[in-house]
Amino acid sequence: MSLTFTEIQAITNDYFLMDGKKAVDIYFQDSFLMWKFMDKKAGVFERPEGGDRWRIPLEYDGQEGGFYSRGEALSSDSREIMNAAFAYPKHAYGNATIYRSDEQAAAGEYAEVQLVQAQIASAQKTVRKKIAQNLYGQNGDADKAVTGLRSCCFGSSSVAYLGIAEDDLVASDGVTKPWAAKGTTTTEGISLPVIRTLRSLAKIGDGAGGKPDVGVTTETLYNLVSGILQSQQRFTEDKDVTKAGFTNIVFEGMTITPDDYVPAGYLFVLNSKHYGWAIHKDGFFQRTPWGDLANAPNGIAGKTMKIFWDGNQVVNNRKAIAAHSNLS
Repeated sequence: MSLTFTEIQAITNDYFLMDGKKAVDIYFQDSFLMWKFMDKKAGVFERPEGGDRWRIPLEYDGQEGGFYSRGEALSSDSREIMNAAFAYPKHAYGNATIYRSDEQAAAGEYAEVQLVQAQIASAQKTVRKKIAQNLYGQNGDADKAVTGLRSCCFGSSSVAYLGIAEDDLVASDGVTKPWAAKGTTTTEGISLPVIRTLRSLAKIGDGAGGKPDVGVTTETLYNLVSGILQSQQRFTEDKDVTKAGFTNIVFEGMTITPDDYVPAGYLFVLNSKHYGWAIHKDGFFQRTPWGDLANAPNGIAGKTMKIFWDGNQVVNNRKAIAAHSNLS
């Protein structure tokens, strides 16, 4: 006899809320960026309630000001210094379905419980993988998938990123473009000077927090950098990152980690004060109740549920994120 909907719902509740009623940390295991900025909520983290696009305020210029002499007239003009980028919500899901024939093939309640949990785990793995696979992509505002970091760091000056093209946002000097992409395609070997140059490309200021503090690259490039630092006895780790299970090194205040989803030859550097996620308040890996497939139009015998995620990567200062391709 197969499990009832009530029993399956109870099993699902237990699966999602285990270990002292804490949610299972299964969505953030594939990607360091998802763990640090989505799970730990570092950097920019917004939970909008609705809308077809989400406003991300940004400041791109300074107000009137300067030195003056006695009796000199002072400007009271106000410059337009504020604008807004717009994150367009993207939607992902993972599906879990148990056919009646599978239930009957499971011998005993224990086997049925395992079947339910295996299907849920597969749905969770699917939705997190779909997000991770697109973190570093070229997807733009109009694409279905998450807006990727390559579209942030590369691309035509006339193509919008988060609703703004770099040519459309010019500072009061008439020259500076605060929303310009920061990427280099120079073919060269990875080295400490290359990393320094890339961090400087994304520098906002010389003070604390002025340069990128997170770097992600391929395992091949990571191993080369790690070997250089260890040979020079300059090897340190971020203990919190290590404790979470991510291999890492710290170089001049920037934590560098390998990520299987980074395209070959790429290194991305990010300033955590200006990068993060916007996730709908009802779309943070929300799950539906189990439903009866027999009531669906196809009339298949079985039970199904889905896990939904609704959000996007966000950047409130494009020049604080940079990437280097064609590295070896």
